[in-house]
Amino acid sequence: MSTSFATLRRLAGPVLPERLRDGRPVVPVVRLHGAIGMGGPLRQSVTMAGVAAALDKAFSMPGAKEVALIVNSPGGSPVQSHLIHQRIRALSREKEIGVAAFVEDVAASGGYMIACAADEIVADPSSIVGSIGVVSAGFGFDRAIERLGIERRLYASGRNKAILDPFQPEKAEDVERLKELQREVHEHFIALVKERRGAALSDHPDMFTGAFWSGAAALGLGLVDRLGDLRTTMRERWGDKVELKSVTPKTSLLKRLSGRSEGVGVGLAEEAIAALEARALWGRFGL
Repeated sequence: MSTSFATLRRLAGPVLPERLRDGRPVVPVVRLHGAIGMGGPLRQSVTMAGVAAALDKAFSMPGAKEVALIVNSPGGSPVQSHLIHQRIRALSREKEIGVAAFVEDVAASGGYMIACAADEIVADPSSIVGSIGVVSAGFGFDRAIERLGIERRLYASGRNKAILDPFQPEKAEDVERLKELQREVHEHFIALVKERRGAALSDHPDMFTGAFWSGAAALGLGLVDRLGDLRTTMRERWGDKVELKSVTPKTSLLKRLSGRSEGVGVGLAEEAIAALEARALWGRFGL
């Protein structure tokens, strides 16, 4: 006597997970939170290495209707931003699955670049969106060490090897070289946004100046497609029974601290500087 699959499913219903019992649609959710490429043992950040596994898992989830990205980042490394953007686009094409990005507090600079990997960008009316530009920041300590009577000793092979050393006076030609590099990166960023957003973008004169706007204003500028939130949007699209399944990797504090026992003093100094840089990025947007 044969038993149909439907019969077996009905008999096994009481012991199956709810999403398998009622065939509810599933949307994998990947959270991308933090400054990009500015991580540390005690600070959450977004890097290609850190999100690759979660992205692969999300796009490979059986029966996934689409992949949702929660973006909350003030930006950071342009390289890491672009690598993540490219990985999302490649997986979307390979798996033939659409992508929606949901902006929380901010998707600015590299955070907006990542959001542009989505087929649709959804923001809260009070989200901060944009900042399509390139910035480099640092500190100059040459006068401080002079007052403290500290002698800087630096040995380099190559005329430009020690360019923009923070413990030496700034040189005009070094700054111009940096600005030239920034222009190249900025042009690439602009081309990417134009390619992804297409005719939806307005011709606002400040669009590519590094300016940023609220989510409500960004909608009128074509930087986002609609206002809303993850749960409401997914329920409208896939029904009230849609399951939003988080696949964001969680790294334990012990794992983040591993490998930091050597060079504790140097590690703490690097951590402090990186924390200041990340804090400055968030601070630009009042966060």
